[in-house]
Amino acid sequence: MGSFKGHALPGAFFFIIGTWWAIKSILKYSFKKQKRTSYLVSKALFYRMEILEGITIICMAVTGMLGEQFIVGGPYLNLYDYKKGQWVQLLGWHHCTMYFFFGLMGVTTILCATISSLPTSLNKLMMSNALFVEAFVFYNHTHGREMLDIFVHQLLVLVIFLTGLVSFLELFIRANLTVELLRSSFILLQGNWFWQIGFVLYPPNGGPAWDATDHDNIMFLTICFCWHYALTFVILGMIYAFVTWLVKSRVNKFCPSEVGLLKNAEREQESEEEM
Repeated sequence: MGSFKGHALPGAFFFIIGTWWAIKSILKYSFKKQKRTSYLVSKALFYRMEILEGITIICMAVTGMLGEQFIVGGPYLNLYDYKKGQWVQLLGWHHCTMYFFFGLMGVTTILCATISSLPTSLNKLMMSNALFVEAFVFYNHTHGREMLDIFVHQLLVLVIFLTGLVSFLELFIRANLTVELLRSSFILLQGNWFWQIGFVLYPPNGGPAWDATDHDNIMFLTICFCWHYALTFVILGMIYAFVTWLVKSRVNKFCPSEVGLLKNAEREQESEEEM
């Protein structure tokens, strides 16, 4: 991850998964609000979405681990060099550990969707575990570095810890759109901030490097962090508007037969109640 691409990759991963979680949460909420939507159709749809989500997270985690291990100058699965008597690319192993726990989360997502005996809250537990491990790894990631490097990673640790805390609270607060969108906003912020760290520490295209000892840079990045968080709410607002419009305007076209069956069932139930 010691390059611009190394920070852009996890940034893209978190941005994609944050957008996906926001769409899924708003879609569930919109389906509940639309009484004409068939319960069986929505349940089958979200089952497929959970499987797709798990596979996507696993692929992202595997891609990240392979990239950290087999990039030019990477450790190539060597943790300790016995000839030189020293550890090999421990920062790369830090990143692999982070990706590994998110891969476990992806596996748990698939298992919870396919095995009915498993509690659905197990997925939230693994999500919070992955985020807490990520926060712990990055907290111990910047020893002996420049002031600016430490500061941008401290902000990253802050948002990761807050995301893990919200995910842990979801074990006790279920099906709450506000809490789910709060978690998605932190995930989006984390993805954006990975990109910002890449631009600050490893400017692309040979751009001028930031002065790591200039306090004004830290002052600006404090403001920039807040701007990134404001941007996440703009993105969430756009997603909410689009998804709710899509559900209201297209639900009858997506499942007309199921809606008809649902209406017939409702009429039969009403006639039975009248009798």
